Amino acid sequence: MEPPVLSIVVGFIRSPEGRAALEHAEEEARLRGARLVIVHSSRGGGGERPEDALADREELEQVGERLAAAGVAHEVRELARGGSPAADLVDVANEVGATMIVIGLRRRSRVGKLILGSNAQDTLLGADCPVLAVKPTD
Repeated sequence: MEPPVLSIVVGFIRSPEGRAALEHAEEEARLRGARLVIVHSSRGGGGERPEDALADREELEQVGERLAAAGVAHEVRELARGGSPAADLVDVANEVGATMIVIGLRRRSRVGKLILGSNAQDTLLGADCPVLAVKPTD
């Protein structure tokens, strides 16, 4: 009987935070011999500018090509279900039996933390597996 395939889920957006999350998730996948599941979540329904959607897709394709060339087992999921990115991450992590979720964090003021909803907080509270939260280097 073969051991189960380990999976690490990473939330990716085209930003320094998203790239930092992907970098750390790739490192974790290599260390653990895990498959990397990259999740890009958008609300869908025309709320995104076409040029942004195209740039997102192009970067995701480049990421997939780079990982394939490096021999990292991976899967890219582009989701536009209308839900929150946190809910999409937790749903995918549950679906694949993830051993870890990796997310990027951005710096916020105290007021920003209080007023704005936090995908990071929702992911941390909703996940059934460990969550690694990383910040981009300055």
